Amino acid sequence: MKNKQLFLILSFILFFVLQVQADDLDNFIRSQMQKRGIPGLSLAIIQDGKILKAQSYGFIDKNKKIPVTTNTLFQAGSVSKSVAAMGALYLVEHNKLFLDENVNVKLKSWKVPDNEFTNDKKVTLRGILSHTAGLTVHGFPGYTVDTKIPSAVQILDGEAPANTSPVRVDFVPGSRWRYSGGGYTVMQQLMEDATGTAFPGFMKNNVLSPLGMKNSTYQQPLPPELAKLTATGHINNRSVVEGRWHIYPEMAAAGLWTTPSDLARFAIDIQNAYAGKAGSVLSQSMARQMLTDQKNMDGLGVFLQGDSTTLRFGHNGRDEGFDALLTASVDKGQGIVIMINTNDNSHMMGRIVDFIAEYYKWDGFPVKTKPAAVDVNSETLQAFEGRYELFNNRIVTFDAENQRLFTIEDGFIDEEFVPVGSNKFTSTDRNVSVTFNPDAKGNVTGFTLQDNDQHYERTVPRIGPLADRHKTNADPDPSRTPKIMAALQAMVKGGKILEEASGLTSGARRDFAGGMPEPQTLKSLSFIHSENVAGRGIKRHESDVTEIVTYQLKSNQPDTYILVHLTSDGLVTDCDLVEK
Repeated sequence: MKNKQLFLILSFILFFVLQVQADDLDNFIRSQMQKRGIPGLSLAIIQDGKILKAQSYGFIDKNKKIPVTTNTLFQAGSVSKSVAAMGALYLVEHNKLFLDENVNVKLKSWKVPDNEFTNDKKVTLRGILSHTAGLTVHGFPGYTVDTKIPSAVQILDGEAPANTSPVRVDFVPGSRWRYSGGGYTVMQQLMEDATGTAFPGFMKNNVLSPLGMKNSTYQQPLPPELAKLTATGHINNRSVVEGRWHIYPEMAAAGLWTTPSDLARFAIDIQNAYAGKAGSVLSQSMARQMLTDQKNMDGLGVFLQGDSTTLRFGHNGRDEGFDALLTASVDKGQGIVIMINTNDNSHMMGRIVDFIAEYYKWDGFPVKTKPAAVDVNSETLQAFEGRYELFNNRIVTFDAENQRLFTIEDGFIDEEFVPVGSNKFTSTDRNVSVTFNPDAKGNVTGFTLQDNDQHYERTVPRIGPLADRHKTNADPDPSRTPKIMAALQAMVKGGKILEEASGLTSGARRDFAGGMPEPQTLKSLSFIHSENVAGRGIKRHESDVTEIVTYQLKSNQPDTYILVHLTSDGLVTDCDLVEK
């Protein structure tokens, strides 16, 4: 009797502790969603090779009427590539495809055009899976639900109604790494040609169904019975995607509809195959090839993190209105899948991953130390405000408030940086520091980014100040504004108008061929500020940027500013819409 009572007491204590933990985790996730304006989120947590927790939060859209459930379908974005890669490797195991064979041997409906880059080295499945094949087209914007949808062959050749450039080889296969969604569209056609089966059906029969991914499909567009189960996509300003979502005929690259629990089943199967357990889609040897670094910590369809004792695999994903994240240990039976129904450019999902890892005491994840703050006067602090080119075409914005710097993403506060020196700030979220660099006149020209977890540092150039810190100034060159306006209007419309427009770089003309989704209208420009950025290493659409002009924009989006990136000869090579 005593043993039974003791067991009941211990069970109650364990239940209470788990409930408290669950409340802590759920509260953290809900607070992050509120902070970032996230309509809905769904996740799955893997522990000991099983789904420990599947939970949903929020609503399918910003109207907050229909809750997200664990069976709500989300678009996986580029996580689609990882699942598609398993299908391709299945065909390798069944001698239908070969990793190192020229893909043109099995391609029937279309061939990779040969050129000077393929004289000695050919495009292979291994190169496609590891983004080393030399193929172009980074990603795909998808197609609105009322648009004519191109075939895969039309997409590969960039023929109407395709909205992306042709997929071609523009460097020697195997010579370097570059991300290519276009390569996975080649793989999609390759798999169909090799099997004589439509891609969605092949994936359902040989990957999705065997893994128990019953809520997953590559069907594009979705059949009506499945469309009823979906979340609604929201872009980064939290407005609803026209038609609720986009259609992705580039299925292998971006076309998977799924749930976090189904993606967790996919990750668990890779873990089981790696461990040599029976019943997996792939053999142990193939799973180990999949999780072997080919180049740039890229395996075959998955990215790799950590060292031999903490190795993880995974992928991030983005479609219009949806973001996704999958990360899982190779041999510890742990993992996390998060899916949201908005495009969010913050570190929110990373914060959730780190919180969960700390929560369950997983090793191999960064341990954050709290920085000790020093005083910095407000004038110095405001000098660091502004926009910086974190990566090519990726801006980070700093705003000063209460002795801190905060990054602003999508109009929401994201990451807090605490001053630890007169010009050095450390993140409260990650082991990352920034040290601002002035020129001879004392003007900040950029900052040095130091990542202590990834063990690297690099210089991040300054783009310019926050627009709302400046009153409208006299335009130093008013004659160019109409020309810039005409170039921007052509970028919005794309197509023939863009081809015939002047004042644009060839890269902008090529990459905006399909037009820009926003702003939908461009009525007038009011000059705000100009920043000479020559020599700072800013490059957009393959052209060096020497000046960035900020205008207030009168359009269908009120209170918006536009940053126009100009080359030394005054050509427009890019633009960014910002709120401040």
